[in-house]
Parts: sequence; structure tokens; C-alpha cells
Amino acid sequence: MPNLIKTTAQKDNNVSIYYEDHGSGQPIVLVHGWPLSSAMWEYQVPVLVEAGYRVIIYDRRGFGRSSRPYFGYDYKSMTEDLHDLIEKLDLKDIVLVGFSMGGGELGQYAETYGTSRISKLIFISSVAPYLLKTDDNPDGAPDEVFKGMEENVKNDRAGFLKAFGESFVNYKDYKDRISQGQLDYNFQIAIDASPKGTLDCINSFGRTDLRKELKAIQVPTLFIHGDADNIVPSAPSSQQGHQLVKGSKLEIIKGGPHGLYLTHKDELNRLLLSFIK
Repeated sequence: MPNLIKTTAQKDNNVSIYYEDHGSGQPIVLVHGWPLSSAMWEYQVPVLVEAGYRVIIYDRRGFGRSSRPYFGYDYKSMTEDLHDLIEKLDLKDIVLVGFSMGGGELGQYAETYGTSRISKLIFISSVAPYLLKTDDNPDGAPDEVFKGMEENVKNDRAGFLKAFGESFVNYKDYKDRISQGQLDYNFQIAIDASPKGTLDCINSFGRTDLRKELKAIQVPTLFIHGDADNIVPSAPSSQQGHQLVKGSKLEIIKGGPHGLYLTHKDELNRLLLSFIK
């Protein structure tokens, strides 16, 4: 039987979240990025389990093997799914790790549910705290960027995701590290996701302001970002997050693209283990 939990969200009581639970020891929960699924953590899970940790991965609603509702792709609903998983498994002393869009769930979780169950937070290539360019967030991306992504997903989702996948890992620079097979695999994960979920998540990760949420974080926190990330600029995300979270650490991976969990997996895994220990 697959590992599924039913969410408690009032409007979404028929939504099930798929998860996997491996190993034993201090729990580490990995929150995947857009437009992928928990399958993206293939090269992190074994390293963490073999280092003596209990590792939980799950698929965000609309992605992977979780339910595909038509609505509910705002951060509050998606973070409630994460909270339900943590409560269901009664996890404590958690290291919560979010990649890209997953960083938004970390910020929202800390603000909504507190950090009594959280030991540490790790943001990898994270969109948090705020990607949209505004008068008080000048380093963000103009709204036209997100409108363009939404139009592309509406009109040619497959074509958009194909091109996005190459930019995701800076493929031209890292053909020696990323095979065509890996690109095809990432595309298959992305194209199998809910079209509506894929579309609506753009609004969430592109236009949700989590600066207040991050500023309130009071547990040890690490931000990891590549200096060659062509998808999520580090200035409004990890660099700003590092400034907002008191006492946090910032690690910049030289040459790292957005998908550095693939191209720089050994360096990333070392940073994860070092901070968790």
C-alpha cells in the first residue's frame, strides 16, 4: 500500500499526500521544488540515511503521486499539507529542508505553526523570501516574468517545460555532469504533474511576500545558493533571507545553477551534513 495521508484543509478533505519514510534517527523532511516531485531527492536521500538520519520526502499536492485538486495551490494550503504530515508521523526535532519553491513552505510553516517541532531550517536555491520586484524589493523580478511563465504554461506547457529544464541546470555549461537521460527524466516528472497545479504555483512562488515570516525565524538556519542560478536570483531570495534571519548562515556554491542538487550534489551533500551535525 502506498504511504498516503489525508489533509485536514476544510476545502480539501479529499486530498491525499504521498510520502516516503526511510531510515531512523533525527528526522529530516525534504520539500521539493517546482515543477518536480520528491523524486528530485534521489541523490540526497541515501547520503542522509546512511549518515544515520530518518529521511521523509513527500509530493506536493498536484505533483508526483499526491492528489491533483483543482484549487489550493497557495502557500497556506500547501503548508497545511506539510503540517498534517508532520503531525501524522509525530515528528520532533526536525531538520526541515526546502528546495526552490519548497523554501516558501518553510517560511510559511514557521510563521503559521511555530518551530516547537523544528530543530533547523535549510533553504536551497530558495524562492523565499520574495521574488517579485516592488518599490521596497528592487532586486526582485518584474511581474512580466511571471506573467510570461503563466502564458507559456497555458499555451504550450510541454514546450515551456522542455526549455525550462535546460535552464534549470545550465545544461550548456554542464553537459559533462547532466545526461540527456536526466533531462528527459526531469521533463517526465514535470509533464506528469497537474497542469492547473503547475500554473497556479507560479503565482505562489512568484508573488508571495514571506519577508515577515522569515524575519520571525529563531532556529538555526542555512541558505545555500549557486552564483550561476539563472532561474532564481540570489539577491531577493537567499541573500535577503540571510539578512532577515538573525544568526543564519549563507553558503554560495561557485558555478552552481538552480538545480545544483544534481550538478553539485557532492558539495551540496557535504554542506547539508555539516550543518545538520
